[in-house]
Amino acid sequence: MPNYGYHLARAEGNAVRSLYRALLSSLARRPIAKSAQIALDVFAYSGESALPEQVASIRSFLKYVGRPNRFTIVSDGTLSDHGGDILRSIDSVVALSDSAQWQPKDLPAGVDRYLTTHPTGKQLALIMSLPVAGPTLYVDSDVLFFSGARDLNGLAENGGAPAYYLADCRLSADERLLRGDPEKDRPVNTGVLLLFEKLDWSLGLRRFLELDGEPTFFTNQTMTHLTMHANGALPFDPRKYVLQLDDQFVYPDRYASDHLALRHYVNPVRHKFWTNMARRAVP
Repeated sequence: MPNYGYHLARAEGNAVRSLYRALLSSLARRPIAKSAQIALDVFAYSGESALPEQVASIRSFLKYVGRPNRFTIVSDGTLSDHGGDILRSIDSVVALSDSAQWQPKDLPAGVDRYLTTHPTGKQLALIMSLPVAGPTLYVDSDVLFFSGARDLNGLAENGGAPAYYLADCRLSADERLLRGDPEKDRPVNTGVLLLFEKLDWSLGLRRFLELDGEPTFFTNQTMTHLTMHANGALPFDPRKYVLQLDDQFVYPDRYASDHLALRHYVNPVRHKFWTNMARRAVP
């Protein structure tokens, strides 16, 4: 028997996204209620195909978290001039940058090509370059913020660890970089990272250089996973900072609520990003 709830949710999500994209220029410029300034820099790595999600994500951040020092969108090389204009029209804190400006220095030979040419390698180069000055949040374009995200302000002020990471609901990794089952524990997702200091990436880089074959989509996430644990990073509270797939095949979003800080709507549940947009007061 067909799963009508799942197919209805996907159809609804696609319809809402199409309408949002069609109205993107005007929706991006809609006023957002003034919120408190927060001592935080925010970075995202994004491109033209994710423009609707990126606009919605930024606007939800500004509404529910506050106005950061700067919200910098680092282009993957596909962002058009028109897309850049739409992003800048959201708020004066939004800035654009090119991935070529975010290349770590003094790296071992053999890593440069991955960090400068591979799509997820360029994302990793940005993450490795952070923070620049003060607490820095890295966030993917498909993350929506909710009312509970105001506690990011407290985390940014108080620290308590070199970094915080979004706990993944399962291991999504390039397992060629891992050495035994213990290294598979406490999987890290690169979708949301809060960084307070430059991290030591030597373990991840060493494993990359030992890699037999070409990097995959998850190579960067695996290097980040190794680095976070090697540096004593802590997970965000998984009850409020959510990455889950267990509601993929049902109609409702099991996690969306005023208690939630954010949810990373990875590809299998991306349609729920947009069904939420249709139901909540997300600007």
